[in-house]
Amino acid sequence: MSASRTLMVPDGLAGERVDVGISRMLGLSRTRAADLVRDGHVHVDGEIPARSTRLEPGAMVHVELPEEKPAAQVRPQIAEGMSLIHQDDDIVVIDKPVGVAAHPSAGWSGPTVLGHLAAAGVDIRTSGDPERQGIVSRLDVGTSGLMVVARTERAYTTLKDAFRAREVGKVYHAVCQGTPDQAHGTIEAPIGRSPNHDFKFAVREDGKHSVTHFETLEDLQGATLLKIGLETGRTHQIRVHMAALHHPLVGDPFYGADPTLAARVGLTRQWLHAMELTFVHPVTGRDVTYSSQYPADLQQALEALRGL
Repeated sequence: MSASRTLMVPDGLAGERVDVGISRMLGLSRTRAADLVRDGHVHVDGEIPARSTRLEPGAMVHVELPEEKPAAQVRPQIAEGMSLIHQDDDIVVIDKPVGVAAHPSAGWSGPTVLGHLAAAGVDIRTSGDPERQGIVSRLDVGTSGLMVVARTERAYTTLKDAFRAREVGKVYHAVCQGTPDQAHGTIEAPIGRSPNHDFKFAVREDGKHSVTHFETLEDLQGATLLKIGLETGRTHQIRVHMAALHHPLVGDPFYGADPTLAARVGLTRQWLHAMELTFVHPVTGRDVTYSSQYPADLQQALEALRGL
């Protein structure tokens, strides 16, 4: 079931972005309004607008309001291989294994970071959607490594602001196919949803500003071990940017990697690990750094690549 509304843009919203205007006229969150525009549920004078379209007074805005799906529930469940490497009253830093999602979502029945914390007795006391409480940044299900989760509202707000302001240092290690033309460099290319695949992303002119820095750590046979720093945190950013350089991550056929190479080294997911997090503790104000090591599957694949 869905509802629809047709509204005339008042003078007071002239020049506002369409998602901002919709959120104000209908009392929706900015996120919901932006999703409605992105999903084609909004027409302005009969045309589907971009989210950045500016409203003109007197324009007719038609909005379809699909029924919202019930929120996914946090199900307490210990995730095998999960490590809590730091815990205090305000934050918890975890080393996430592959195969674990950051939080519950529709269609995902596997373990989650929040489910593990609930099962381990680590309470999260922040505002927001219950199924995403405390999550200030995420790692893909297929990516392992470090994440920080806020336990208190003060920590949540402060860390969110730090991530938005790019004040959090995020270091990844990745193995890409082939050898990049330069031993180190910067990829600055906007990322948006792929027009051809619901769950895929791509470099697009109308995408979000995205910046990835890389440097070579080790030349391998037919591959390269890289240290990667992120200025921005777009979904699949490293995978998309390396694929755009024609050097997809080993074990990532979704973005063009050779599946036979992954099979030869026994890899069943992309070679990508979140190695280091550096930030100012949201309550103590101290600089903190947390580090991780390669999990067994990535270490074994790396040794196999060294032996090719």
